Amino acid sequence: MIGKLTGTLGDKNPPQVLVDCNGVGYEVHVPMSTFYNLPGVGDKVSLLTHFVVREDAQILYGFGSAAERDAFRLLIKISGVGPRTALSVLSGMSVADIAQAVTAQDAGRLVKVPGIGKKTAERLLLELKGRFGADLGLAAGGATSDAQADILQALVALGYSDKEAAASLKALPTNVGVSEGIRQALKALAK
Repeated sequence: MIGKLTGTLGDKNPPQVLVDCNGVGYEVHVPMSTFYNLPGVGDKVSLLTHFVVREDAQILYGFGSAAERDAFRLLIKISGVGPRTALSVLSGMSVADIAQAVTAQDAGRLVKVPGIGKKTAERLLLELKGRFGADLGLAAGGATSDAQADILQALVALGYSDKEAAASLKALPTNVGVSEGIRQALKALAK
């Protein structure tokens, strides 16, 4: 299995890049989150990879971080979610956003990704629950998790981006109530 490629970036044609490793060019499919962080053509690049062998194709998928590759591997284990759909999810949402959606069981955030319908989003949430997002500080289960999920949903409903809402959550005390948490988060976001 090919686990990592390090070489010169030969070409960028979304969602595919060409990595030249000592004269051998590898075509690698990457999510847009990785694509936007790539250096310019001709510069050195290093990608973690996942190699998929099918009856009709052999495809390399590349990622800028181990978290993205791990998320990709979790996603493709779910029935009905193939590599192309997993790549689409990672292109539309960051790993942290996916983890927050899973923790909050918020199918609405996943449905915004092209190619993900309501049933697929619900299946993703069900399959990933408890296996995804434990490192975000939004502990699975308990009142703290529910309160922080409610605060996050309220901030998003008020028009703040997922990233702004998540950043404001990190500054809150872990045992804050929903109404007090929303008030403190709005105060922090107003600065």
